[in-house]
Amino acid sequence: MKKIIFNLGLLVFFISLIFFSRQGMLVQDILIKSFAVFFVFTFMLTILALTFIKAVNKLSNEKQKNYYS
Repeated sequence: MKKIIFNLGLLVFFISLIFFSRQGMLVQDILIKSFAVFFVFTFMLTILALTFIKAVNKLSNEKQKNYYS
């Protein structure tokens, strides 16, 4: 799961590099903004994945309790 999230983050990083470079910005500004986009996107996707996994585990535990009761 970590690898998928990291690869998606890298994809967004490189797309943002292309997007910001097309606007004629300085190289430093492009890298800083692209890294910020990468960090925010990866962080949000990680939180979303953890929430999803937690919800699935909770549902699985509830089904297991109902099955054995």
